Amino acid sequence: MFFNMGGGGGMPFGMGGMNGGGPSRGPVDTALYELLRVSPNASEDEIKKSYRQLAKEYHPDKNPNHGDKFKEISAAYEILSDPRKRQIYDSHGLEGLEGGGGSSGFGGEDLFDILGRGGLGGGLFGSMFGGGGGGRRRPKKGENTVQALNASLEDLYNGKTSKLQLTKKVICSGCNGRGGKEGAVQTCSKCKGNGKVFITRQIGPGMIQQMAGRCDQCSGQGSTINEKDKCRKCNGTKTVQEQKILEVNIAPGMRENQKIVFHSEGDQEPGIEPGDVILVVQCKNHDLFERKDDDLFMRKKISLNEALCGFTTVIKHLDGRHLVLSTQKGAVIKPESIQMVTGEGMPIPNSMERGNLYVIFEVEFPNNHFLSEQDYKKLEGLLPARPKVQPPVCSPDLIEEVSLHEYDEHRYERKSGKGREAYHDDSDSDDEVGGSGRQHVQCAQQ
Repeated sequence: MFFNMGGGGGMPFGMGGMNGGGPSRGPVDTALYELLRVSPNASEDEIKKSYRQLAKEYHPDKNPNHGDKFKEISAAYEILSDPRKRQIYDSHGLEGLEGGGGSSGFGGEDLFDILGRGGLGGGLFGSMFGGGGGGRRRPKKGENTVQALNASLEDLYNGKTSKLQLTKKVICSGCNGRGGKEGAVQTCSKCKGNGKVFITRQIGPGMIQQMAGRCDQCSGQGSTINEKDKCRKCNGTKTVQEQKILEVNIAPGMRENQKIVFHSEGDQEPGIEPGDVILVVQCKNHDLFERKDDDLFMRKKISLNEALCGFTTVIKHLDGRHLVLSTQKGAVIKPESIQMVTGEGMPIPNSMERGNLYVIFEVEFPNNHFLSEQDYKKLEGLLPARPKVQPPVCSPDLIEEVSLHEYDEHRYERKSGKGREAYHDDSDSDDEVGGSGRQHVQCAQQ
């Protein structure tokens, strides 16, 4: 599936994360992750921790009325805690586990009976397979296509509508997805029509690994057809490429990582429900503002004069308005202090309210000796009086006046460095040995 997005008026949305032109794909089914309240990217420790919490919450000894829920949680954990079963589930859903990954230790009860095909027809997994105890299964769903949607902060503030052009596979109309003439398609003898086979390989002494892979005899189609009988339109592939335009709406106030889902707009395959196209909002960095939830933050440099005597400045907001910011009379702005402008942050979805705008002030001080001796005395008379320093009560021999100097960051790094720089300094070492640093090293070795 290929994407091409264009914004209104010829302004394009950026589409990131292509990784060489191919969109990333998520798990076929995330229901087990949702049951354990973890994300599909959760680590083994996160899955184990969440399972333990849920097991305590729904244990029959604590909640006798939630015995079925406890079984569902335990069955889901048995799959996701096993790396092999989890890999098959991520790639093919629960259907992929039917070949031998569905056994469980729950008194001989099958995992699929626990997860909705038995007495849990009314539960979460009962709905997955059509509900009820009859075991009616839902159609297998194709993989979701997950793609980043790069948007500017202005887009997320004002909202934006753009066009998404995608090229996807659709069922061939020439053969109705058969791949050729009716009756010419034969079930693959190797995979028995599944399109995938289980491959077993030894990964160590006494250790084997079994994983599902695409059948090489039918290229994962589940069927084969003679060359002369193939459909001329799709050449036996059962699908053709088609372009479609989707309208993408970014609502004002949408947040980072929020998803825009186009249901069943993924690639089509015969006998499979199309997956979803999922766009994940990613916000570009802004030159002035930084967003945190519904609030905006910005840094503003002001002079010492402005910090002490007040100032007025104008900033351009994300919607094109110009905000005039002024300090109150007599207010002193301290370095790194924060002032708030109420209601000038990001729009809050589904409400008429907005977050706040916070301004962080950076006070720029003048250079040394920026005033004459006479002006310094005038400035001292205008500023609050300096605190008086009381001389220490001790012997005069214990009192010594010292001078302050500018901090030399590079000198400190040389002094505290490792190896040769730990004992070799451009100024000190030469004085000690009367020559170069090499002489100092030779002396140390002797």
